[in-house]
Amino acid sequence: MLARRTPYFPLMSYNRIRPRSLISAGLVAALVLVGCSSTKKASSGTTPPTTAKAPGSPVMAPKATTKAAYRAFGGVTEASVLDVAKGTALILVDSGGHLVETGTADDHGALIFYDVKPASGYTVRHVDGTRVEGSDAFNVLDGKNAPKPDLYSSQHMKEGLNYVTMRDGVELAMTVRLPPNKTLADGPFPTVIEYSGYEVAPPHDFFKDVIARMTNPKLPEDPLVPSGSTAVGSVLAPLVGFATVSVQMRGSGCSGGAFDLFDLPTIYDGYDAVETVAAQSWVHAHKVGMVGISFSGFSQLFVGGTRPPHLAALAPMSVTDDLYDGIGSPGGIFNTGFAQGWLTEREHDSAPAPEGGQKWAGVLIGQGDTHCKDNQRLHGQTRDGLEILSNEEFRPPALYANRTPSVWASKINVPTFLVGGMEDEQLSSHWSDMIPDLKNIKNLWVTMYNGNHNDALQPAILTRWVEFLDIFVADIVPVIPSDVLTLSNLLYQQMADAPAPALEQTRFANAPDLATAKSEFSKDPRIRMLIDVGGGSLGPGALQPVSEVGYDSWPPKGVTPTTYYLHDHGGLSDVKAGDSSAPDRYESDPDARPEFNLDPHGKGGINDAKPPYKWTPVVTNKGLGYVTAPLTEDRVLAGPSSLDVYVAADGVDADLQATLSEVRPDGQEMYLGTGWMRASHRALDAKASSALLPRLTHLRADAAPIDSGKSVLVRIPIFPTFAQIRKGSRIRVTITAPGGDRPEWKFRRAKNSARHVSIAHAVGQPSALVLPVLADASVSTPMPACFALRGQPCRAYVPASNGG
Repeated sequence: MLARRTPYFPLMSYNRIRPRSLISAGLVAALVLVGCSSTKKASSGTTPPTTAKAPGSPVMAPKATTKAAYRAFGGVTEASVLDVAKGTALILVDSGGHLVETGTADDHGALIFYDVKPASGYTVRHVDGTRVEGSDAFNVLDGKNAPKPDLYSSQHMKEGLNYVTMRDGVELAMTVRLPPNKTLADGPFPTVIEYSGYEVAPPHDFFKDVIARMTNPKLPEDPLVPSGSTAVGSVLAPLVGFATVSVQMRGSGCSGGAFDLFDLPTIYDGYDAVETVAAQSWVHAHKVGMVGISFSGFSQLFVGGTRPPHLAALAPMSVTDDLYDGIGSPGGIFNTGFAQGWLTEREHDSAPAPEGGQKWAGVLIGQGDTHCKDNQRLHGQTRDGLEILSNEEFRPPALYANRTPSVWASKINVPTFLVGGMEDEQLSSHWSDMIPDLKNIKNLWVTMYNGNHNDALQPAILTRWVEFLDIFVADIVPVIPSDVLTLSNLLYQQMADAPAPALEQTRFANAPDLATAKSEFSKDPRIRMLIDVGGGSLGPGALQPVSEVGYDSWPPKGVTPTTYYLHDHGGLSDVKAGDSSAPDRYESDPDARPEFNLDPHGKGGINDAKPPYKWTPVVTNKGLGYVTAPLTEDRVLAGPSSLDVYVAADGVDADLQATLSEVRPDGQEMYLGTGWMRASHRALDAKASSALLPRLTHLRADAAPIDSGKSVLVRIPIFPTFAQIRKGSRIRVTITAPGGDRPEWKFRRAKNSARHVSIAHAVGQPSALVLPVLADASVSTPMPACFALRGQPCRAYVPASNGG
């Protein structure tokens, strides 16, 4: 998800691989570089917006006596000012002459008033002694009313870099990329958009740069080549015959405006981008799809929810459904690992160039690109997402109302091909909780797998991705070009340093017509689960599933909440504990284990066949474990789980982590999933919660401290999992301080957090683990070797100090 420029062809030199064609070389590069991550610190160098709302009672503003030299204009829920002297005090005035907000122009002579009520007749004014300067009147938009079609049809895009005007006048940088050796004259082309805040629109050819580097590895890095994390659109789509428009998100790179993580202007920019691209003469059928992984994956969920009329289909990979619960503050605990690092990079990327920001923008400005230079003027008005989200423990409804991907996704009504991992090291499996809400999508196909963020591009998925795009965007019988099929296991090793099967031709290459292919594709199960990726014949950690199963829904029909009660001596049973069952106590110590389950000093990385996992056991007296007896029959778990525990502590709050695992007959323990909870956030949304899925409100008004010595019921949501647990294995849940069970997540400890925590499980306080057991499900594959499955580390089973 994080953008990072990764060295080309890591662990590989030109002599190690000689691609059979330019196309295969480009696809190698895409697989190597897509979706990389980083937690680097960076400073944006920007001055944050300085505005203040007017007092609650209406205050009349002074009337303008002189027309202002500066320019003010309205956007979606915001008003912007340009060309004003640094430090100028400005006021936003409504049509009735009332003072709405005040602010001060920044070093670039700009100011944005955010969160402005949509209405007509706003002006911006400045009082200079007895003279009052005023702008022309303008409207603040609501986003719901689309612009006139001529905004889109009047703009003509060429191959390479374009600057396209949005409904508020802000320009976005968009680069048109065509299939190899094609020109616009060869169109019309089936066309897709990749919409990202990463370096997606740098205009140079990623493909040609790869070839040049293979010939001369000593070539300096080209800053005008797009980031590898956007290669799904910039490389993969063109190689299989699609034109791609790489759209640079507002407030980043050479695009204008200010970055504000998925605010309404950014969301409706996506609508405008779809409609503008679809209006181009070289676009097949005047409709477009959207593609991308991670940032350019979940941007599709927002844009799709706006329902652009000419949007044909969406293909989001490796997404999140919720910026708070899913990644930023799971269980109410701020993620100081991946989430903080990602927000830091966004802050860096949004700074004005050439002093800061993305390097390619500075290069183009240095080459005389006046559009790019002018578009930097509002970058200094970027709102600091890291400061806002990290300093706000709770979930303010106003902040997240329009920033929740699942809310927008529930409005999508075009064919959608959604892909995600159940052990995604960056974004987790929380994304799958939104699937039941995607009822408006008649043609929805979801592929799930055990494994990591980038594993969304494994061969078993990539062929289906091409089929989907060919059918629903290109309107052709799906066929993968022969040059692309020359890819081999060796090529996939460059993405993951792991074996992989050869990419297969589509199932429909010999279909008589599109209608036949579409009819057959439509019979695919709505939920496709790839099983035991890494446990197949190609060896441990390979990008190869052992088998697959299909379901009509998620969680699958037949999933039954199955309760296992906590007992003395670390037992876990379907029978409640007795009266004499005493509470178990542990010391909540986040320093007792490493922050991550991946050794930062180990060789390789998370995408390798053998990642350097260092998943340490629960430390004596620093956590609890509860484990079932060996199962007498196979169990399949499919969906979220809930650990419902009665908690007492010596502080006013307690941070809890619950990790689900399988203890195998060979004495090894394999990771299944984790959940988190800050006890003061335990208030539930009763209407949205279920036995398997506790939905927390995370509202400040609902916060409730722990009374010392008194037990309170805390329901810890354990993120969704899919697991085949075979007869003879045992199911275990551990309770510790947060940290140590994930590769890239770590957590900020609560103020006044308890040091000592106890878990009760006697009659009247029946602490229990509720699991999503799929009835009548069979396990048809043998138990994989420990450490074989992607994304699922193993360790030797060590009982916790309470015996479980």
